[in-house]
Amino acid sequence: MSRPPLPPFTAETAAQKARMAEDAWNSRDPERVSLAYTPDSQWRNRAEFPRGRAEIAAFLTRKWARELEYRLIKEVWAFTGNRIAVRFAYEWHDDSGQWYRSYGNENWEFDENGLMAQRHASINDKPIAAAERKFHWPLGRRPDDHPGLSALGL
Repeated sequence: MSRPPLPPFTAETAAQKARMAEDAWNSRDPERVSLAYTPDSQWRNRAEFPRGRAEIAAFLTRKWARELEYRLIKEVWAFTGNRIAVRFAYEWHDDSGQWYRSYGNENWEFDENGLMAQRHASINDKPIAAAERKFHWPLGRRPDDHPGLSALGL
């Protein structure tokens, strides 16, 4: 299975890859998201280490059951060859109604078919008041005219 754009990445194709990942994650569909990864993909996400699509889908199912009204923005930080580094922020609330903005960085490595073989994520959560939220689009894909991280001062 091929998942363009394929490495080696350019500034344009790295940005396209990051936006495709953002769109998939904003769908909050664990099965859809898992298809962007190799069948034996290796992750580090905080203190969890999912391996393979089934574990990734299970991880995402748990994540989005806990992180309600999840909205994410990703931005390319750097790229070279078959690797992309992104920074991201997402907003969500827990079941008590407390809002959070989670900030992080991811390092991605892709195989020759454009599937992500490795994903290393570091993430910090900051409680915020509902009035501090910056991500107000309807659930799902971020509209093209919604500002990105840099434009929002994040």
